[in-house]
Amino acid sequence: MQAWGRGEMAALDRLLPLVHGELRRLAGRHMRHERVGHTLQASALVNEAYLRLIEVKQVPWQNRVHFFAMASRLMRRILVDAARAKGYQKRDGGLKVSLDEAVAVADTPSQNFVALDDALNALEAIDPRKCQVVEMRFFAGMSLEETAEALHLSVGTIKRDWRLAKAWLARELDDSPRDNP
Repeated sequence: MQAWGRGEMAALDRLLPLVHGELRRLAGRHMRHERVGHTLQASALVNEAYLRLIEVKQVPWQNRVHFFAMASRLMRRILVDAARAKGYQKRDGGLKVSLDEAVAVADTPSQNFVALDDALNALEAIDPRKCQVVEMRFFAGMSLEETAEALHLSVGTIKRDWRLAKAWLARELDDSPRDNP
């Protein structure tokens, strides 16, 4: 990772076979939040993320947790872009999505994923660290300890950030105006 971060593209070719399984797990986790019959499959999501990762030049990768957090963020971006390209409305006419429900429900509609992305973008503008915590915990499936390690913070700080971010996002998603069908 460090060699690739210094710009050695051949290092990426050596790295990807080592991390492919974890990238597939991340893609599967992201795809669980998509609608049934989504045209993009987990393997295609991994491939698209790979294409975007090779465009990243000279990132000072801190460790593998940092790498997977970035890969997860790229996958989220790919799925949101695909949902928007399909012409989904910003809100789906009344369905609400909470972070806890989205984790538990395997077929959350893409519209809700777009609404969650919009809320995360708003959170990032207010508090980028809390947004990073959500990305690492929710999208990358990292534990509190892994998130704390990646962000160089205490587990207690991550717990507080996670709790506050979930509450803020729940309020943002619940209070947001809805289009009537």
